[in-house]
Amino acid sequence: MGKRDDLIAQYADDLKNKCGMTPDMDLLTKVTIGCGPAIYNPDASTVAATQEHELETVKNNFLIKKLGLADGPNLDEAIQSVIETYGRSERNKYRAVVYYMLTKHFGKESVYG
Repeated sequence: MGKRDDLIAQYADDLKNKCGMTPDMDLLTKVTIGCGPAIYNPDASTVAATQEHELETVKNNFLIKKLGLADGPNLDEAIQSVIETYGRSERNKYRAVVYYMLTKHFGKESVYG
């Protein structure tokens, strides 16, 4: 297994044990690949849920640009919901896991089809 496979396994473990979800491994793999080289950078691979500009980045670059959603309060609510599911006290909220949960939340799996 390569480094990316190890990371995908780690993300799947977080989804199962921290978020209480059974991951769709095919979708999780596609979301992880979509994150590009950011998954290998310790800082870029996580989402700093307490930093407002970080949450804006998730909203603008992922929800609006990647998933094609219209801006609105529902996007911020979805991000907060995902952070709540992941666990506010969880120090490492992996970007691929957050993006995966947002993709599922909005039913946008077809973007990765």
